[in-house]
Amino acid sequence: MTNNYVYELGNNLYINLTNRCPNSCEFCVRNIKKEINGNDLWLLKEPTMQELEEDLSMYPLSKYEEIVFCGYGEPTYCLSMISQAGPFLKRKGARVRLNTNGLGNLINKRNDVPELLSKYVDCVSVSMNASDPEVYQEICRSRYGQDAFYAMLDFLKGCVNAGIDTTATVVDFIGEEEIEKCRELALSCGAKFRVRPTIYDDTEY
Repeated sequence: MTNNYVYELGNNLYINLTNRCPNSCEFCVRNIKKEINGNDLWLLKEPTMQELEEDLSMYPLSKYEEIVFCGYGEPTYCLSMISQAGPFLKRKGARVRLNTNGLGNLINKRNDVPELLSKYVDCVSVSMNASDPEVYQEICRSRYGQDAFYAMLDFLKGCVNAGIDTTATVVDFIGEEEIEKCRELALSCGAKFRVRPTIYDDTEY
């Protein structure tokens, strides 16, 4: 375990905020490897803002297409850190993205997470992965049960309504029929849609 809070992948710079996650997804890269692009992402502890600023100072932020709040876990557990680091990154002229499973409202026990995020991020990528609650729970195995699917959809719609550039994503292993159902659902919520490859190696995510 280390404290790799910041790492490069492709044309983006990723911020690793936490290892906590309410889901135990069947497809999760954490099930098969402890690192991405040679970076061990299992943290000894979550970062303070000072530690994050120190790590970010080692990278030319203008070089990257996006700075991504991600983590080897669910970054909305660290919403307060996003609210501190987001303005810092925006002052540096960065385009900021959040990668999330969309369960921030359940995690933080409030319904205004999308509105809050609209102040700090330019775009949000929400991991959808299923078109109904039964399939979602089978694949994502959330501690919140089938409520997680509905919370994810509410979060997705909330981000769209807050004016955030919002994309719903699915992993390709769910199959073409389920992918198309998810595509229709995402578009009906006003979100963009993207199919991403199941990660077996150092694929950008």
